[in-house]
Amino acid sequence: MFRLFTSGYSDAKRAGILLYLLSALCLMPDIAWAKRTHEIFFQGTDCELHVYRIYGKEPGKTLLLIGGIQGNEPGGFLSADLYADMALAKGNLIVVPRANFYSILLNRRQINEDMNRKFGQSSEENYEAKIVATLKRLISESNCLLNLHDGSGFYSERWESPLRNPKRYGQSIIADCETYTIPETGETLRLGDMAERVIEKVNSHIREERYRFRFNNHRTRERDTLHAEQRKSATYYALFQCGIPAFGIETSKSLPLEMKVHHHNLAINAFMELLGVVPETPGIYLDPPVMRYTVMAVNNNIPFAITNGHTLRVRKGDVVNISHIEANYKRGFSADILDHGTLNDMHKQIRIMRPTQVIVRKDHHPCGMINIVLDAGQSLARMVSALPEVLFFETRVNGKKHLFMNQAYVKLVKGDRFELADVTTNLADPSEIVVNFKGYVGDRKNNSGEDRGYVIHTGRDLWKRYSLAGKGEKYQVVVTRDDTLLGRLFIELAEPEFDYIVLQVNHGVKRCLFPGDSLSIDPKDTINILDIKTNIPMNTGVQAFFKGAGTKIRLFSDGAAFPRRIGSDRSGRNNKEYSIVVQREHTTLGLILVNFDKGARYGG
Repeated sequence: MFRLFTSGYSDAKRAGILLYLLSALCLMPDIAWAKRTHEIFFQGTDCELHVYRIYGKEPGKTLLLIGGIQGNEPGGFLSADLYADMALAKGNLIVVPRANFYSILLNRRQINEDMNRKFGQSSEENYEAKIVATLKRLISESNCLLNLHDGSGFYSERWESPLRNPKRYGQSIIADCETYTIPETGETLRLGDMAERVIEKVNSHIREERYRFRFNNHRTRERDTLHAEQRKSATYYALFQCGIPAFGIETSKSLPLEMKVHHHNLAINAFMELLGVVPETPGIYLDPPVMRYTVMAVNNNIPFAITNGHTLRVRKGDVVNISHIEANYKRGFSADILDHGTLNDMHKQIRIMRPTQVIVRKDHHPCGMINIVLDAGQSLARMVSALPEVLFFETRVNGKKHLFMNQAYVKLVKGDRFELADVTTNLADPSEIVVNFKGYVGDRKNNSGEDRGYVIHTGRDLWKRYSLAGKGEKYQVVVTRDDTLLGRLFIELAEPEFDYIVLQVNHGVKRCLFPGDSLSIDPKDTINILDIKTNIPMNTGVQAFFKGAGTKIRLFSDGAAFPRRIGSDRSGRNNKEYSIVVQREHTTLGLILVNFDKGARYGG
């Protein structure tokens, strides 16, 4: 700014002007320093990039937060989102909550290429390259970079299990080296020390030891690194090209969403304290997103607000423009005019050629819908009427309440209990609607098609031939009044899977056994199952039994372990008859063979 005002002046004149400007700024209220800016790059595209700069009342270091560079890692971008509205007493923040908005909308890691592998030299020109060019400029303005991710499993320096080993990323703070000396200045950046100080502070707030953070030195420049691909990452670029400390913050994908966001917040706050950036700590806000209304204009006329679930009547060929979405969140919204435009039609002139719907999403979650219908007469764009629509489906999955938008997809595992508790519509009298789970009959003596209130066992109560495509993998719930379709909910079923079991014999070493593995024990040993890894949430309905030769002993049920002594002398029995069987109700998911050997003793 000062260069612009002082160009063409002598050094003395330039110094005088600069002194005057600084004096004027010092006489202004504190608000002059405590300001924020919001920039939008690539506006009107599916890959809009929103950048928030927050300046403290007192100057200081600048911390850059990048979330959502990979779109299926919500812990990172939802945490970064909380810092975009923060007020600072000292220092500065640059916040990019959703670096890869396109991939977030589709809930995918990447679209064309992995955006976090585009910071090296690349000849591929795509939208990822354009965003990375902007991110590089932001990195050059910063004193430290935090790249926020959700990683697989749990990082450990040594191999403990398939989910906890050196190749996993979760619950770690990653750096590309322990220390780095900047060639141009001779300054040494002690990344390991910085990370360990942050980890000590973060772990003091995490009670469960297995969820605590560890330092993960990728040694990215070394020949024997396990992570050579990270040489194209944002942290590698920031450290070796821009000379600033850079870290990847990885929470585990295995943790609940709210816990991931909380752990990201702990790490960000600790780095802010380390850098002297004084914040107001944001809270965690994870209520379900709900659109209230959209602001739309037709043929560039004065815009008007259309509430969720209502209908807009236009003529064929009219052009609509959606300029604003009002909801219980401020960021992360898109509007998709189905069969028109692209994935995100915000701020675009879209010509309507057929009846359609506007689906509003928060990140990749549908949270609102507006119908657009064609009228043959004169334009009635200002006349908005409420046609009957489903707004929400109220459900229970394994007894837990869930709320889903109209047209949403529900992912279940066969054997889950699913209940259609009720639906919310915009009808004054919803008594005439029918909620029908296609492929299920609740009352076979009086099949009215109404399926609310029934607990559906998805492993045995559904008729495959009524599923979509007839494969038993996808079903639909249809809501009608008379013969008019009001809304649908899609159910996707996955087969139950048993990955591995973690157990101890006589409280000895923890062992990870996979389906089909063998276990040799003494008949008097005690077996303690610590965990069973399946794709079933909370292991609902999962049990493990010790079975064989008329014996059945329960070892595990619904996430709870039951240590059991096998007992009695079985030396004369056939070893092959015994096994640990993992079941969900009456369905066997897998088994571990058990061999009895009096010499196989495990220490306590």
